[in-house]
Amino acid sequence: MSATLPGAPVDPTWIPLAAQLRRSRRLVLIGAGLLALLCFMLAAGTGAYAISPGQLLRVLWSLVTGTADPTPEYLVFVNIRLPRLLLGLAAGIGLGMSGTLMQGLFRNPLADPGLIGVSSGAALAAGLTIVMGATLLPMLPRTLGSWTLVSMAFAGGFAVTLLIYGLSQSEGGTRMALMLLAGIAVNALAGAGLGFLSVIATDEQLRSLQFWLLGSLGGARWSAVALVGTVVMLACAAALALAAPLNAIALGESQATLLGVRVERTKRLAILLTALAVGAVTATTGIIGFIGLIAPHWVRMVAGPDHRTVLPASGLVGAALVLASDAVARTVMAPAELPLGVLTAAIGVPMFLLMLRHFRGRI
Repeated sequence: MSATLPGAPVDPTWIPLAAQLRRSRRLVLIGAGLLALLCFMLAAGTGAYAISPGQLLRVLWSLVTGTADPTPEYLVFVNIRLPRLLLGLAAGIGLGMSGTLMQGLFRNPLADPGLIGVSSGAALAAGLTIVMGATLLPMLPRTLGSWTLVSMAFAGGFAVTLLIYGLSQSEGGTRMALMLLAGIAVNALAGAGLGFLSVIATDEQLRSLQFWLLGSLGGARWSAVALVGTVVMLACAAALALAAPLNAIALGESQATLLGVRVERTKRLAILLTALAVGAVTATTGIIGFIGLIAPHWVRMVAGPDHRTVLPASGLVGAALVLASDAVARTVMAPAELPLGVLTAAIGVPMFLLMLRHFRGRI
C-alpha cells in the first residue's frame, strides 16, 4: 500500500480501509451505548423495592408524555432512584474518560486519575471536614450548609492536583516522570493524613469517613446531579478534542511536536479536565476506584488504541460499570447498602481479567 503526497490523488486502496475503520468505530460506540442503556434499565428496576419491566416502561412513558401517575413505582423511581441513576451515569462517564486521558498522557496502561492526586486530595479534605471541621472551620456549615463536605472535597482535590502539577515542572515544561513520582509521594502523604484522622476520630466520625472513602451514590439529590452532570459533560466534551493530539503523543512527544501538536498545551488541558471531572465526581460520591483504570482497557482490547473511539466508549463503559455495581450494592444486602467502591472492584477486576485472557494476543 503506497503512501500519498500532499496534493496527490488518493490511493484507492485506502478508501475501503477508511470506511471499515469508520464502521468499526461506530459499532463499538453503539455497543457501548447499548451496554450503558441496559445497565441503566436493570438498575432502575432493582433495589429494595423492585419495579418490573412493564411497570418501569409505564413510568418512563408517563415521564415522556408528562402525565404523572402517582403510583408507588412512579414515586420511588422519580424521587429516589432516578437522581441516583443519573449521578451514577455522570460519575461513570467522568471516571472512564478521565482514565483514558491519563493513560494516553502517561502512555502507560497502568495510569489512573488518582496519579494526579485529585482523589487523595479530595479524601484528605473530606476527612478534615468530617473529623475536625467543627473545630477548625465552624463558620463553613453556616455558610455552605449541606454543600460543606462537597465544596471542601472538590477544593482539596483541585489544590493537590495543582501542587503535583507545579512539582512536575522542569525546564519550562511538564515532566511526566516527575509528575508520577510527585503523585506517588503526595498520595502517600495524604494517606498518612487520613490515617491520623482515623485515629483521632470518634466512632461516628470514623464510620462516616470510611463510608465516604469507599464511595456511594446514596447521597444523590437533584442539585448534586445538576452540578456533577454539568461539570462532567463540559469536561468530556472538551476532552474529545484531545483525541487526535493523544494519538500523536502515543508516538512520542518529539514526534507529536513534529506533527504540529502543542504537547504542553495538551498536557495542561488533559490534567485540568481530569481534575474537574474526577473532583466533581469524588466530591459528591466519595472515592469510586478501578473505573478509570478498567474501562479504557476493556475498550482498547475490543476497539484498538484510537482515542477517537476509546474516549467516548470508555465513558459509556464506565457508566455501565458504575450502574451495575450500584444495582448490586442496593440489593445484595437489602435493606442495608454495600459501599460502591467494594462492588466496582469485585465486579470490574474479574471481568477485566477474563477479557485480558481472551484478548491477550491483541494487546
